[in-house]
Amino acid sequence: MAQHNKSPLAINILDLAHRPGEMREVFVETKANERFGNAVIAVEEGTPISADVRLESLHDGILVTAEVDTTASGECVRCLIEITEPVEVEIQEVFAYSETEGFDYLVQDDHVDLEPVIRDAVVLSLPFQPVCQEDCLGLCPQCGVRLLDNPGHEHEEPIDPRWAALAGLDSLTGAPTNDVISAAPDGDADREKR
Repeated sequence: MAQHNKSPLAINILDLAHRPGEMREVFVETKANERFGNAVIAVEEGTPISADVRLESLHDGILVTAEVDTTASGECVRCLIEITEPVEVEIQEVFAYSETEGFDYLVQDDHVDLEPVIRDAVVLSLPFQPVCQEDCLGLCPQCGVRLLDNPGHEHEEPIDPRWAALAGLDSLTGAPTNDVISAAPDGDADREKR
């Protein structure tokens, strides 16, 4: 294996190069050497990554088929608790011998480097807005309590500031406000009789 190739996911294909029809399977275990994902969820640096890899020699390159397993961690976008999520992706790419073949990836120094392919596939598979569970209720907008932990959580209805000044009127009449309101229709009835 070439010493200058630092990727732990670089696989030597010297025994397969330019031998169409040849095939080899390998199992690769390593750790992510950098964080990859989005702002909310990602595969963190040092997270184990494993891949069952099948390498097939073609006329114009090496066909790589792999099943990749790792774990992403982040936080629920609704309630902000930490979450971990298993990630399983399948990849299939051709690593060409020459740039003229028009493929995205190349065989370099008798190696195929799976790191960029795996990183791209994992990042695309991550949820854009991860949640701890599908029916997560999020946080209380008034006090920030996690609603799944407190299912009966409620606050008193706030008084509309436009009506707040009327709240003290019942002390002015000496009678409760609801008695004054209920007396009004009877007074209307007396006026109609006259």
